[in-house]
Amino acid sequence: MIPLRDTIPSRNTPVVTILIIITNVFVFLYMLSLDPYSQNHFIRTYAVVPARLNPTALITSMFLHGGWMHIIGNMWFLWVYGDNVEDALGHGKYLLFYLLCGVIASVTQYAINPDSQIPTLGASGAIAGVMGAYLIKFPHARILTLIPIIIFWTTIEIPASIILVYWFILQFFSGIGSVGYSQASQGGVAFFAHVGGFIAGMILIYIMGTKERYSRRRDLQW
Repeated sequence: MIPLRDTIPSRNTPVVTILIIITNVFVFLYMLSLDPYSQNHFIRTYAVVPARLNPTALITSMFLHGGWMHIIGNMWFLWVYGDNVEDALGHGKYLLFYLLCGVIASVTQYAINPDSQIPTLGASGAIAGVMGAYLIKFPHARILTLIPIIIFWTTIEIPASIILVYWFILQFFSGIGSVGYSQASQGGVAFFAHVGGFIAGMILIYIMGTKERYSRRRDLQW
């Protein structure tokens, strides 16, 4: 299932979301311009390597991506869900929220496998936090979703609560199944970073507080 857009237009231009996307794309294109040795050194320097954790990498790692599908998928999900969460929090709070979710996501993955030599990178943990916040603040929104039916594709509007809970459950059980396997030698998807980021987003949206018009239940049922 591929989310295309939600049914709730944001009331303000999602400036921070746009800047985050531009920054990620710029860093990715810079990485592509490097020769293989320099690129590997760049990743080892700025990604999270649990066995030799560098605290600053908890921030820098969320702006690195390992390939075209990695960055396109992450930035697409951020664009679908980020504008409304930014609208609810305000630009400054949203940036802090995004960074905190990314850090908590990385720490969660580190706690699962602290001796790993495999670099962990990508914005998906922070974006998972955005998705968790979206679930809390906009559970009645509907997501226009592209889904396969046998050999054809079609679009259908799915309640945000269904698609986000399904995504979280998939990440959780995929993470359970990956323990001791994908992270042990050749790397793989950091599922527990997604889980940690998602839960962090659900909690932080309450702690940080949203604009007044988003704090009442009736405002969530547009």
